[in-house]
Amino acid sequence: MTGPVLPTGVGTGVGSMPGTDARAAAEVINGELDFAHLAELPGRGIGSDMVGRMAAILVDLPMDTATWGYRLAQRHSRLARRAADLLAEDLDVVEELWETAGFVGTGRPFKVQVAGPFTTSASVELANGQRVLKDHGAVRDIVESTAEGVREHVAELERRLGAHVVVQLDEPMIGQVIDGTVKPLTRFDPIRAIPVVEVARALTELVDHVGAPVIVHDCGKPRWDLLELLPGVAYSIDVTKPSATDLDGIGSLVDRGGVLLAGRVPSTAPDRPLAAETVATDLAALTDRIGLNRKVLADNVIVTPTCGLAGASASWAKTALTITAEAGQLLGSDPSAL
Repeated sequence: MTGPVLPTGVGTGVGSMPGTDARAAAEVINGELDFAHLAELPGRGIGSDMVGRMAAILVDLPMDTATWGYRLAQRHSRLARRAADLLAEDLDVVEELWETAGFVGTGRPFKVQVAGPFTTSASVELANGQRVLKDHGAVRDIVESTAEGVREHVAELERRLGAHVVVQLDEPMIGQVIDGTVKPLTRFDPIRAIPVVEVARALTELVDHVGAPVIVHDCGKPRWDLLELLPGVAYSIDVTKPSATDLDGIGSLVDRGGVLLAGRVPSTAPDRPLAAETVATDLAALTDRIGLNRKVLADNVIVTPTCGLAGASASWAKTALTITAEAGQLLGSDPSAL
């Protein structure tokens, strides 16, 4: 894999937004961010959350609802139709906004988020109620289906928008997968750990198949052991309270030319007002602690909220993206002056 061709000196969102109005969310995202993304609106219910949206992305692997979530199915389901309709609505809204703004065909960057194959495998059930993760062959099917589905998704966005499409794989459960701590159906039937080397190999194959720049987003404990095996993949994490290990991991990522999506803007409204200058200065201080030249803030860092904004108020979601974008611009202009 080659290094990611990602815009830097900018801010972007993690993915989710509050509410159920696709147009309102897209207008905020595309109005505030130069590096916009497709909104996820889990408030709309089944088929619109991170895992449910995969019913519209996976190829030849139908999904349906289950008692406690989602399950692989034998045939096309009402869930799949609903997920596909919601995704089509979201794409239609963005395409219209881009046409109005004159962005279509300009190669402007645009990000899409999909659930990574290991979080999907840890979240979705087989017909017998076990997690997909329990079946090695089924996990392989999820990886391959995700790769093909995301490739098709990227192609559609490129056709509609003429954009430079970036893919974010949301993998909040990947640490549990590697450590073997995903909750099984019963405590007498544990789910095996998948070695980090196997996870990295599968993700590498997926990235190569998709053919677009890829970001791995992990809102759990950062897995630097995994990232070291994924050259060319950007990493999106919360950096508000980095450990010593995280500082080493960030330094290593940047040293090899990688891109860090630095989660620094709170995903819900803070008790005190927050300025973009504060966010940018805090990130500059972080690079100073690591011993990096501040130039990396312009070349290797994208500012983000700490996580998705689905739990925020509409007002804070807009404010958070404004702060994120302004902080990114500050980093991209003259980070040495911070």
